[in-house]
Amino acid sequence: MTILKILEYPDPFLTLKAKPVEKIDDEILKLIKDMADTMFNAPGVGLAAPQVRSDKRVIVYNPNAGNEKRSEDDDNCDEIDEDGFGQTGYDIDEKDGYISANEESEDNLSSAKNSKSVKDNEHKEEYRAIINPEIIAASGSLISENEACLSVPDYSADVRRFSKITVRGLNVDGKKVQFDAEDIQAVIIQHEIDHLEGVLYIDRISMLKRNMYKKKMKKRVKS
Repeated sequence: MTILKILEYPDPFLTLKAKPVEKIDDEILKLIKDMADTMFNAPGVGLAAPQVRSDKRVIVYNPNAGNEKRSEDDDNCDEIDEDGFGQTGYDIDEKDGYISANEESEDNLSSAKNSKSVKDNEHKEEYRAIINPEIIAASGSLISENEACLSVPDYSADVRRFSKITVRGLNVDGKKVQFDAEDIQAVIIQHEIDHLEGVLYIDRISMLKRNMYKKKMKKRVKS
C-alpha cells in the first residue's frame, strides 16, 4: 500500500488544469492504485490526481458511497447564481466507438459500468477509475449538503450540483466508456472533475462563506 500526500488549500497546484492522459502505461496504473489506497486511507469517497500533485486527468471514487441524505432542489439549473455551476447543460456528442452503460448488451454492461470496477484485496474496498473523464450531459438540480473535500480540511458547505450527469472517458484497460450517474454518485464525480479543472468546491459557494473559510485557514496557519 502506498499512501500519497494530499495537497491542501491554498496550495497553488490545486488551481492548475490537468493534462489529458496520452498513454495508459504502468506509471498511470500505479498512480491509480496509489490514489485508491490514499482515498480509502484518508478516508474519502473520491480523489483526483491533482490532489496528489499529478497533472494527469485521472479520478478514482467509491461506487458504494451514497448513504448520505441529499436535499432535492426544485429550481431549474438556469437559476443557479454566479457562484453555482455557471453552465446549465451540455450537448451530447456523437457516441461512435463508446460503450454506453445504458445499452442492453451483456458485454457492454460488464465492461462499461462506471468505467472499470476494481476490488482491492488489501483493503477489501471497491473503487472505480476514470481516465480523461468529461461530462457530456447534465440535468436536474440538488443541494449537496455539507460537501467536503480532502484538500479543504475542517470545512463543509452546501453546494448546488446537477442531479444527473452523463460521463464518458476511459477505463483502466483503455476502453472507451459512457454512463449515467445520479444523486450522490453524480455529486462525487462532478466534485472530482472540478479538481481536474483547477476548481475547488469552495469556489462554488458564496463569496462570504469562501472568505470566512480563508480567514479560518489564516488563523490556523498562525496558531
